[in-house]
Amino acid sequence: MRKDKVLSMLGLARRAGRLSMGHDMAQQAIKRKKARAVFLCADSSDRLKREFEKAAQQYANGIPVLKTDITMNEIHYSVGSRAGVITIDDENFSSKIISLLEQEEEAYGD
Repeated sequence: MRKDKVLSMLGLARRAGRLSMGHDMAQQAIKRKKARAVFLCADSSDRLKREFEKAAQQYANGIPVLKTDITMNEIHYSVGSRAGVITIDDENFSSKIISLLEQEEEAYGD
């Protein structure tokens, strides 16, 4: 299952110190142009999703905003912290996670 691979990559990025987790940390990463992708959980509020889409366009020249079917509980299990929004602050981790999510979409026909 590719979802497990995405969660595993997020865990590796967390251990490498390449994630900004939670609203305030993610917002700072975007404004400081550290973020390479924004990762939104399925059970994040619509307001939070709109806020980070706007911030990504405004401050970071449209970095990818990844809306996933991964829940906050699954994030908590894989990275040890419960958050509805995460920024991936490394180009290599972000490109790998994006490719895994695209493969999952192709596999399920989304």
